[in-house]
Amino acid sequence: MVGSILGDIAGSRFEFSRPSGFNWRTEKLFVPECRYTDDTVMTVASKYAILNGCSFSSAYHTFGKRYPHAGYGAMFQDWLTSAARRPYLSCGNGSAMRAGVIGEFYDTLEEAEAKAAESAACTHNHPEGIKGAEAAAVGVFLARKGFQKSEIRRTIQKRYGYCLSIPLAVRRPFSRIRLTCQATMPLAFTCFLESTNYESCIRNVFSCLCDTDTVGCIAGGIAEAYYGTTGFDDSRLLRQYLLKPGRDGQIDTFLYHWAVAALPGGPKEDQTS
Repeated sequence: MVGSILGDIAGSRFEFSRPSGFNWRTEKLFVPECRYTDDTVMTVASKYAILNGCSFSSAYHTFGKRYPHAGYGAMFQDWLTSAARRPYLSCGNGSAMRAGVIGEFYDTLEEAEAKAAESAACTHNHPEGIKGAEAAAVGVFLARKGFQKSEIRRTIQKRYGYCLSIPLAVRRPFSRIRLTCQATMPLAFTCFLESTNYESCIRNVFSCLCDTDTVGCIAGGIAEAYYGTTGFDDSRLLRQYLLKPGRDGQIDTFLYHWAVAALPGGPKEDQTS
């Protein structure tokens, strides 16, 4: 899941604007202006739910309330403040951004897919929202299990109906920011499929006008699982970007510790506040 987090952080600068002279081939990926967004918070929340055996709804609420300024969409913000917490039939890419990590925890494709659907249904219960989450988790599952790119492409196309035959060279001139799963997932998978390593995958994301933090999160999670590494100093970058002052001015270690936790019964909130 480090690939998901770093993809979000790298893409955080370019979600809505790009500097003059922007060159996606040479632009630095990690600079002081980068930050984690809701993609990272909810990805870690998905992991938290799995490790603690709690509902995804409960985990998303816990993390969302703890990190209220991470950049959530309006409907999710309303869900966080609602006592009922009913799903709101969204097909937005928020369901997919948080689901890639699920593909790391299960031994069969069917288990990963079912758990991803469960993670989406508490908020994004539109069929496309659920499908996007399933595809993100299954993409990571297949990548970590050693499937070749041709097999990953074929499985995702057949199982979810996404068109993965349009190359980035054709997509770039017509790319624009679109926040639905049906627009985001084909682009994220193509950025991965045309990559040669983790960094080139994120640069592929940079090459298109898109929701860069979310596309980077989804594509980056698949790329790390496939290549087995990001090629960066993951530990240093996670500490740099996730260990930030909380609302009381003290360094908040909760997000960081759950990001790096490996076993059930990891750090509890009262130990990391």
